[in-house]
Amino acid sequence: MTLNSTLPPFDALPDSAFVRESQLVRSPKHPGRPVPLAFSPATLWRAVRAKTFPQPIKLSERITAWRVGDVRAWMQRQMSGASPAAA
Repeated sequence: MTLNSTLPPFDALPDSAFVRESQLVRSPKHPGRPVPLAFSPATLWRAVRAKTFPQPIKLSERITAWRVGDVRAWMQRQMSGASPAAA
């Protein structure tokens, strides 16, 4: 069983869940996997550095993730046209 076969879709996750980069953006390793954000990993990290996307949380030395609720709030702001700083 692979990790990805056990993951529920983003929309089914509670706001308190954590998601990793590969669950947020299209990965060259998994181009057919459905993801909620339509940009590349490089664009994701540029937005994190620019503080226009929620900051990830370091769960361990090698695991970085985002809270689903933070990502959903960011997506809502994008759809409503609100400023990213208005969080």
